[in-house]
Amino acid sequence: AGRYFQFRLWPLTLAEITAGRLPFKNFMADPLQIVSEPEKTGEIWARLSRLSGFPEPFLSENETVYRRWSESYRKQLIREDIRDATEIRQIDLMETLFSLLPSRTGSPLSILSLSRDLQVSPNTIQSWIKTFESFYMVFLLSPWTKKIARAITKERKLYLFDYAEIPDPAAKFENMVALELLRAVSSWNDLGLGRFALHYARNREKEEVDFVISESREPVLLVETKLSETNVSPTLLKFQNKLNAPAVQLVQIPDTCKVLSNGNQKTMVVTASRWLPSLP
Repeated sequence: AGRYFQFRLWPLTLAEITAGRLPFKNFMADPLQIVSEPEKTGEIWARLSRLSGFPEPFLSENETVYRRWSESYRKQLIREDIRDATEIRQIDLMETLFSLLPSRTGSPLSILSLSRDLQVSPNTIQSWIKTFESFYMVFLLSPWTKKIARAITKERKLYLFDYAEIPDPAAKFENMVALELLRAVSSWNDLGLGRFALHYARNREKEEVDFVISESREPVLLVETKLSETNVSPTLLKFQNKLNAPAVQLVQIPDTCKVLSNGNQKTMVVTASRWLPSLP
């Protein structure tokens, strides 16, 4: 039981480790601020990318420790805790499903595709994904819309709490940012600061912005991730014009920080490890 509750803890995030968070009111008044030390936060961000934010592997600073821990994490939850807490008996298939998820992060999740790959029903795949979610192995984001029913029917995007072995660098980067934003939004809700939610945005042309933070279903901040593109994404600007909210484009390129005007709003392009520590 002790191991189970240890695994259910959220991984550490950059904002928590660096202790450079802005006061909530200051951040909401102007989210396009940075208060971090670039060299220090960049090193921590790189370690998170290699080892995840779970305390044991992160503090070890050792990739071998991480790999052993990650394998134990998966087997403990699926082969023991989930098996014992549910009536699921197709544990091998469920474990195979989880092994497919790192290559699916950052894109709308196709339940039908996973169903075909594993030769099990879509309802079963949906049920297993919900089980992973309830055991804090994954989290899912729905597309932003003011109509709740429409959001429920749209494909959601899936992210992992243990993200260090995601094979695609851009997908891993997006997953890491997703977790940082989710931690912030969840904390704000827990503290009673508002009714916040984290979504992604997609239009009929299938153009996307990675993240939308909303309060009471009104967008308050757009966040896009780009590994190395320091020019503002035209799609981000397009959604900003429509949703009328500040926007941040996070990149991996060191020492990047510029703020551009877009009508009556501003857009910041900034190194992720410089901006994320400001999240309350």
